[in-house]
Amino acid sequence: MDIGIIGLPQSGKTTVFNALTRGNADTSGASGSATEMHLGVVKVPDSRLEVLSGMYNPRKVVPAEIKYWDVPGPESLAKSQGIVGRYRNILQSADAFLVVIRAFENPAVVHPMETLDPGRDLETMLGELTFADLEVMERATERLEDGMNKAKPAERPAMVRQLETVKKVKGGLEEGIPMRVQQLTDSEAAIVENYQLLTGKPVIVAFNTDEDGEDPSLEPLGLDLPAGVQLGEVCLSAKLEAELALMSDEEEAEFRADLGLDESALTRVIRTSYATLGLISFLTVGPDEVRAWSVPDGIGAQEAAGTIHSDFIRGFIRAEVIPYDDLHRCGNIAQGRKEGALRSEGKTYQVKDGDVINFLVNV
Repeated sequence: MDIGIIGLPQSGKTTVFNALTRGNADTSGASGSATEMHLGVVKVPDSRLEVLSGMYNPRKVVPAEIKYWDVPGPESLAKSQGIVGRYRNILQSADAFLVVIRAFENPAVVHPMETLDPGRDLETMLGELTFADLEVMERATERLEDGMNKAKPAERPAMVRQLETVKKVKGGLEEGIPMRVQQLTDSEAAIVENYQLLTGKPVIVAFNTDEDGEDPSLEPLGLDLPAGVQLGEVCLSAKLEAELALMSDEEEAEFRADLGLDESALTRVIRTSYATLGLISFLTVGPDEVRAWSVPDGIGAQEAAGTIHSDFIRGFIRAEVIPYDDLHRCGNIAQGRKEGALRSEGKTYQVKDGDVINFLVNV
């Protein structure tokens, strides 16, 4: 999973990145650091892997991973610049956006809009995503209209369908409707997919708060969101979490206990990310490797097999499935088979979180 971290200047975006990745990227803005992009890879904590590792003693344990991209924002808010520029490809390849919204008071860190207003800032960032997509659709419209004039008669029907779809999506964007909630047919969605629009991606709002005080939430902000738009939300004090992330595990646990913090910002952000994107994890086990695989909730067994290797889709025969809890109770696959906990499932079986699966394939 790739998540792009975006936000307005002085929102604490890079501090959030450091908190999540245990990084030490410069947050001062000195020497052009505010325009630098940072990448961090985080292993998704999963206690089930530790238990399975003890059962199988594999050569390696591979948790799921999340790549966080700290993407520089606009240097000025004098006019809408989109949030893309030379980083458009990174934003387009992201699976979701973590939008950092400033909710902390600090007179020493001047807000670019002078006042603290999380609702206004969030609407600004969502508007930047829409603006970036409108630019893409406007250029696509011009290119297709120009191509229509030069196209051969046999090529025009396909180009007409593309142009109509582009104009339809563009019209929705102009009304403030993100691409992900626009009503499109399968063929229209296939056409738009080629443009990798930013508003087609899920959004998680990360309120960057003070160390104490009441956490903000989306509901009282009174946002005028189009029907169907659902935003994930999480609160964290990036400054505090970044400091804790640099401590040893023992020191961090001690400080968290003193502060009454049960879990890290990373844990909360990951949980919210999985819920917002509709993801679950299935597991594979063996003497070589115990591994977690992140897949969409409701995915079929055949398609899930393809996350391991694309050839597994074509060669899929069946899936041997046992829920993690049953495997843990039985102690091994053989006992699970004796007790009837191990099932044989076909390609349409919907994979569930915690399923331990052995795929039988012909390749």
